[in-house]
Amino acid sequence: MEVESVMVTGANRGIGLEFVSQLVKLSKPPRIVFATYRNESAVQDLKDIQEKYKETQIVLIQMDISKMSDIESAKNIVDEKVGEKGLNLLINNAGVLKYLGFPEITVENMLFHFTTNTVGPVMVLKVMLPLLQNSAAQKTSGMNVSRAAVINISSLMGSINELTDAHPKKFLQLIGYRTSKAALNMAMRVAALTIKDQGILVVNMCPGWVKTDMGSDQAMLEPSESISTMLNTFPNLNECHHGTYLDRNGNIILF
Repeated sequence: MEVESVMVTGANRGIGLEFVSQLVKLSKPPRIVFATYRNESAVQDLKDIQEKYKETQIVLIQMDISKMSDIESAKNIVDEKVGEKGLNLLINNAGVLKYLGFPEITVENMLFHFTTNTVGPVMVLKVMLPLLQNSAAQKTSGMNVSRAAVINISSLMGSINELTDAHPKKFLQLIGYRTSKAALNMAMRVAALTIKDQGILVVNMCPGWVKTDMGSDQAMLEPSESISTMLNTFPNLNECHHGTYLDRNGNIILF
C-alpha cells in the first residue's frame, strides 16, 4: 500500500494508535500521518512513535470531533502540510461506547453516541472533502486508497441483519452505540453515492472485536492482528467496494 498522507482520528489509543504504529512501519510508509487526539494528557504513546520513526512526519492535532471549530482548525493544519497534493487517506476512527440498554436508555446516552460516532465522522468527511478531492485529482481514473479514500471504522454491532434472538443479551445493553453505528453506515453510504464521480473511495469497515479500552479484555482480537489485516485489505479495495460495509478481510456485511 502506497499512500502519501493519512489522517487518523482518535489516534491516541486503541485501534487508532495501532494504525499509526503500523503505518510508520510499512515498507513504504506515508510521508505524513496526521494523528488526532482529544486530551493533551493522553498523547505520550503517539509522541514515542513520533520520536522513534523519523521517515514519516507524524503531526499531532488536538481535535474533538464533536466540535466543528476543532475540525476546521485541523483541516487548516492538514491543508498547510499537504498543499495541492491533498489528503490521501482519511481513517475515521474516533468513537465512544457506554453500556445502557432499553428501557433504561436516556436521551443523554443516545446523543452521546450519535454526536461522536455518527455526526462527528460525517462532519470530518465534510470538512476534509476538498483535501480529498485535491488528492483524487492527482490521478484520472479508478478508486483506491492510493488515490483518495475514506475508511470509516464501523462495527458488526451496527448491522441490523446480524442482530437476532441468538445474540448475547449483554450486547443488547449497547442500544446507543449500536444505533449510532447503524446510522454511520447509512450516512456514509449516502455520502459515497453522492460523491461517486469524484474518485474518492468511501468504505465502512468493521475491525472485529478488538482488545482495547472500548472492546474490553474479553475481546477476541489483539489490536495488532486487527489492524494488520485491515492494512492488508486496503490495497485490494476499489470502486466495487465503494459505499459498502465490510469486515476486516474485505467481505461484505449486510446492513
